[in-house]
Amino acid sequence: MSTRYPFTAVVGMDDLRLALLLNAVSPAVGGVLVRGEKGTAKSTAVRALADLLPEVPVVAGCRFSCDPATPDPACPDGPHEAGAPAARAARMVELPVGASEDRLVGALDIERALAEGVKAFEPGLLADAHRGILYVDEVNLLHDHLIDLLLDAAAMGSSYVEREGVSVRHAARFLLVGTMNPEEGELRPQLLDRFGLTVEVAASREPEQRVEVVRRRLAYDDDPAAFAARWADEERTLRDRIVAARALLPAVVLGDTALLRIAATCAAFEVDGMRADIVMARTATALAAWDGRTDVTAEDVRQAALLALPHRRRRNPFDAPGLDEDKLDETLDRFRDTDDDDPDPGPGDGGPGGGGGVPPQGEGPEAAPESTGTDEGPAPAPAPGGPGAGERAAVKAAEPFRTKMLSVPGLGEGAAGRRSRARTEHGRTTGAVRPRGALTKLHLSATVRAAAPHQKARGRTGAGLVVRRDDLRQATREGREGNLVLFAVDASGSMAARQRMSAVKGAVLSLLLDAYQRRDKVGLITFRGRDAEVALPPTSSVDAAAARLEQLPTGGRTPLSAGLLKAHDVLRVERLRDPSRRPLLVVVTDGRATGGQDPVALAARAARLHAAEGTAAVVVDCETGPVRLGLAGDLARELGGSAVTLDELRADSIAGLVRDVQAGHATRRAA
Repeated sequence: MSTRYPFTAVVGMDDLRLALLLNAVSPAVGGVLVRGEKGTAKSTAVRALADLLPEVPVVAGCRFSCDPATPDPACPDGPHEAGAPAARAARMVELPVGASEDRLVGALDIERALAEGVKAFEPGLLADAHRGILYVDEVNLLHDHLIDLLLDAAAMGSSYVEREGVSVRHAARFLLVGTMNPEEGELRPQLLDRFGLTVEVAASREPEQRVEVVRRRLAYDDDPAAFAARWADEERTLRDRIVAARALLPAVVLGDTALLRIAATCAAFEVDGMRADIVMARTATALAAWDGRTDVTAEDVRQAALLALPHRRRRNPFDAPGLDEDKLDETLDRFRDTDDDDPDPGPGDGGPGGGGGVPPQGEGPEAAPESTGTDEGPAPAPAPGGPGAGERAAVKAAEPFRTKMLSVPGLGEGAAGRRSRARTEHGRTTGAVRPRGALTKLHLSATVRAAAPHQKARGRTGAGLVVRRDDLRQATREGREGNLVLFAVDASGSMAARQRMSAVKGAVLSLLLDAYQRRDKVGLITFRGRDAEVALPPTSSVDAAAARLEQLPTGGRTPLSAGLLKAHDVLRVERLRDPSRRPLLVVVTDGRATGGQDPVALAARAARLHAAEGTAAVVVDCETGPVRLGLAGDLARELGGSAVTLDELRADSIAGLVRDVQAGHATRRAA
């Protein structure tokens, strides 16, 4: 195995290191979600933790890493007899983004179960990670149903696999660590809540610290073994401290005052449910053990709140993460005089960001700047700010609302989501086919129908059914997929009235929130003046799109054809990158086209390019006033799509309801 970068050589990032170490002391804390821009050594720190965990005794030959002292009575490889245990290093198991459900939880051999009556089970990654670390890089890009399975196993400490009446259960207790770049999309709040702690990391902006990052990384790349040897003493010291903290943990007392502080803090920040209280209690207890104490102090509760609450306060993807520390201190101060004064933190105590025992800046073989370096690349430059010549300043968006369902017609095969119909691994069963490759979802009635005509020839006797491999049928299922929703927003002078543009931005913000909830990718194109630009390339980060929208200035002519052509270019590239993800083009405009020679004809020609490729399109008609030209409706017809006004876009719109009823009557009359 290649030599990992030493944990104690990671520069700075005290909160991240502390959160990982607390989970190493007490896996019941519930894992860590690490959020940060690319190139901040998130993966490096997580992988380095595995070498600090003590060896674990296991039952020799057990594929599920049973503890010889307390073997799992339901272990699929059991029952286990007393014998000499084997010892091995705690495993570091990585779950790739493209993993299947069978790879995660394991697979039952349905063919052998039906044809031979044998319950054969091949363990998955959850079994491999038992009593070790399960690491999910880019956890925000993992399919929702896999995240649900993963977090359920982490919460229950066991994994269940059930297929067609055959079930297997095995223990699955592990330290769960997920890393993500928020620019690539957020996790749903319900899933965020299932991670015990969260940490935000960012690269240092201090030149001296960045120099040290590069120096260490280059030294490691030149000779990993020699670099690791330089940090061996620090690694050994930290490993011994983890063992000592684990031994002390059962003796730590969580008093009533500490519990009151925890409850008051969670109530003050209006955190939903009780999971936050439980996680804070476990984290504060682990902090005390990490510092070699048996009492939980107010400082432990404060640090636990900073790690356990920020991600639980987000209600939607546009809420900024974080915690108001002044409010936190005010809440804790109410209980300062109700018990013994907390001792002043000693040199070994863990304070906010200190990590207690993790070498801070200036310790170890070399000075410790704020973050390590990786090869993930530089962070993107911020979007340009204020208005230029001839522009009007950006206006704020109106409050978002629940929008009507916009979908792509037909049946797709893209990434799992909630917008358009698609063939999926999960959903309602719609038919059966012969399996191509391994059988995963058996269609029982279709299998029986395929086997029934051959029973006499197979010499069946009695009431049994003889099933052979050729009889097996794979169930086909229909669910929902996520789409690429590409917004083309008209920011020209005809859209620039303050109240009107505020409503337009509010509508786009509402559609972005809808795209987040339906697990879509989004892109943003704006057109004004003489040209169009890609304000945000297609991404899963709807909050990044919302930030670009907020900064959008208006003014100038309406290059509608340029906006449509730019959208065509973006979609062409995206089809090459991800051909299974179907696009939905949403053009937000009043339909006017100005500038250049014959702008209306050019816009119509550009629209017909999208229609020729079958791109689903919706025009959000922003025209207002008593006299309306209906240009947006004309554009929708050229696109081969539909038009909807700002009022009709609302899910509870009376105007939209009337139009839908009228359309239904017209359809019935035509029939």
